Order: sequence, then structure tokens, then C-alpha cells
Amino acid sequence: MTPTVDIVWLHNELRVADNPLLRFEKPPEQLLCVYVLDQRWLEASFPGETSARIGPARLRFLWQSLIELRGELLRRGSDLLVRIGSPAEEVAALAQQLNAQCVRVAAQSGADEIADIKALKTELPESVRLDVIESGILINREGLPFPLEALPDSFSAFRRRVEAHCTLNEPLPAPVTLPPWPEASRGFPPLQNVCDITAAWEPDERQGLAYMGGEAAGLERLAEYVWEQHGPATYKQTRNGLLGSNFSTRLSPWLAHGCISPSQVHQEVKAWEAKHGSGESSYWITFELLWREYFHRVAQLEGTAMFGARELPKPCAHFTAWREGNTGLPFVDAAMRELRLTGWISNRARQNAASFLVKDLGVDWRLGAAWFEHCLIDYDVASNWGNWGYIAGIGRDPRQERYFNVLKQAGHYDPKGFYVANWLPELRALPCDLARQQPWRVLPESFSPPVVEPGAWQRWLINHAGASHT
Repeated sequence: MTPTVDIVWLHNELRVADNPLLRFEKPPEQLLCVYVLDQRWLEASFPGETSARIGPARLRFLWQSLIELRGELLRRGSDLLVRIGSPAEEVAALAQQLNAQCVRVAAQSGADEIADIKALKTELPESVRLDVIESGILINREGLPFPLEALPDSFSAFRRRVEAHCTLNEPLPAPVTLPPWPEASRGFPPLQNVCDITAAWEPDERQGLAYMGGEAAGLERLAEYVWEQHGPATYKQTRNGLLGSNFSTRLSPWLAHGCISPSQVHQEVKAWEAKHGSGESSYWITFELLWREYFHRVAQLEGTAMFGARELPKPCAHFTAWREGNTGLPFVDAAMRELRLTGWISNRARQNAASFLVKDLGVDWRLGAAWFEHCLIDYDVASNWGNWGYIAGIGRDPRQERYFNVLKQAGHYDPKGFYVANWLPELRALPCDLARQQPWRVLPESFSPPVVEPGAWQRWLINHAGASHT
């Protein structure tokens, strides 16, 4: 008699603990776990250019995560198959080849991924069941106090409703064993495409924290931040930092790839609070997890509308200067060079870089979102495009007054210029004060002014100078 075979199609659930795709009411006799690297990620991001949608930092982290996941699955009697191509076509072919009874996949937030799941449903034989299971979220869809179509327009309204009516998910334990592998291929494909992208890239040691993909590294970072650094005691006060490893949780890359889940983070913070007491700072970690939750629900509701028009405009000179860190404004240039060299920048740096591109340089926000998609280790489709739309003042809760006076922000968050000097060595000889943020005023013969100087900067400088003399 032919054994029953289930296929687990993985996306951003690269862990064995708290992974509902690996929990069965009645386990199949055989199980195949597959990850398909979408061929579209290896295609160019921008018209007339060659840089892929997935850049070297994220691809490296992803591959590390997949390698470790395979080891964890092998320890439990299973394995992992990795392919490159069209996800729906690859999974459909496997289902037909194995005469599978079921394909299990996590509900997704990205428009492409949702479309892939719909496409798979039409390609599968009627005999193959498609189970779409929620994973990596704090509140299951059926547990929300409103239908998805009635999602509140603002995060504040969403947070108030769910905090009043919802219990956040508890993480599931890792399975001890898994059903054995069927008669099928296993392992990784030829890595030429992957190697071509990652070969010339190494993370810059100035980033303060060396990111390593995989579940073990994510759990290690979580434990270190919560229990060794006691991060929940100070998170709200330090989260706008720019330098070092512990001003923020730095968990976003592992969350984005599903190496750890938000429920695991929440549980660890609650355990810390039980021992040390809760407060506004520890609560703020959950607050940020709820922001992530909201953006995922927005993405599921809005679909392709979240991304604006599908065709990106051709990059312009201002965009090129911004992404290369050559605008002449140190606070932005430092952030963009850190992003390119490490694949990560702080939330404060992201907001300022985004506002400067959209509001001061007048560049289409979608170009910025696409560049972050290319660069970020912690790229999360819902959070990235949701946050860019939020800064641009479009979509849900649209407000055009979301403007960051980047010169003012630099003076507040990097008053001695330590951050900008860390990434722009040419500034290190300047005094540790606002001269590093405005070098063109101090040494006009050596530093050119920024590509733009908005009126808001001038008004702030006048007011700042007046305040300094009182």
C-alpha cells in the first residue's frame, strides 16, 4: 500500500519550535519539507540595472538559516529540499510526483506569496488537500475582535482593540520526531546563482553585532538580550540608539525569516517581567511586536495596493546619491553606507533616511522601499512596505505631515557625531559636536553642501541658535 505523504512548503518559518506546519493531529507516514527560492528574487530590482531584489546580506542570512534548519530536521528524522524557481510550479510538481495527500503552507502577507498559494491551488489535483495555516503571528485571524475587512485604519485603534479583547498566542514546543523522508530528492541545488550574489560581500565589523542566520543564533540573541543585558528594563529609553549591539533587541532578522517567532519573544519578555517586574520599557517590546502584527494584517487586506503601481520608475540622480550615501548630509549618508555594508540599520536611521528621500529629495517612495528590500537582512514584506507607505503619508491613516527634520534629528540623536564619524571616516578629524553633522558650514573648502537644504532646516537653525544664547 502506498504510504501517505504530506508536503510542508516553507517560506518565512525557518524553525522547528513554534512551527504549526510541523504539528499534526494525525501525522502522515512520510513528510517532505521544501523551500523554494523564488526566481523573481534573483531578477533586477530597478529598470536598466542588474542588482537583484534579494541582496547579498539577506541571501547569505537566508542560506545560513536553511542550512541550520536542515540539520534540525535531520535530527528529527526528516530533511529539507531546497529548489530555485517558480514556487507554485515546483511545489505542484513535487505533489504530483509523490502522489501527496496534502500540502501544508503558512498564510502569507506578501502579494506575490499570496498569489503563489492561489496558483498552487489551481495546479494541484483534486485529490491533494491544501492546508493554509497561520504561523508567526501573535493573534490568529479568528481570534481578532473584528473581521479582517474591518481592520482599524490606524495602529493605535488596532492596538486598543486587541489589547482589550485578545490573548496573545503561546509558542508551541518543537517536535521530538517527524515522519520519515519519502523516495525523493533532498538537499540544496547547485549554488551558482547564490554564490554569484554573495561571493564579494562580507559584513562590516563596525556594525556592532555579527548576524548569523538560523534558529539557534536567534534564540541565543533573544536570551542574551533579555537575561544577560536585561534589555526589557531599558528598551524604551535606548531603542532610538544608533551605535552598539544592545540599544535595541536586534531580533528583526530572525523574526523576518521565521528563525524565531513573535510569540517566543513575547513569552521571554513576560518571563523576565515575572521575575523582575513589568514596566513601560518592557511593555514597549510587545508594543513593537503589535506594530509588526498590524502591518501583516494590512498587507493581507490590501494586497498589491500596498505596493503602489507595479512598475518602478527609473532611478534618478537624487535617488542614486541617496542609496550610495553621497547626498552631502552626514546623518543620512552614514545610515545608507551602514545599510549597504551591513544589511541593517536602526529604526531611527530608517525613518530619517526614508523621510529625507521622500519629503526632501522628492523621490518616489517605492524606489526607497525597493532599495531596502534589496539591502536589508531583516526584510519583511509587510513591515518594509507598510513603514515606507506610512512615512510617505499614503495608504491607511494617511498624513502628509509625517516629516523628519533630519538636521534637527541628527543634533538630537547624534549630538557629538559619533555615529556619522563611525561610517564616514572623513569626519573623524572634526570636533565632536554639530560640526560633524554640518561639515560644509565649518570647512566649506573641503565639504560640499547637501544636494538640498530645505527651508525647515534653516528655520530650525535660526531657532536653535536663538535658544543657545538664552
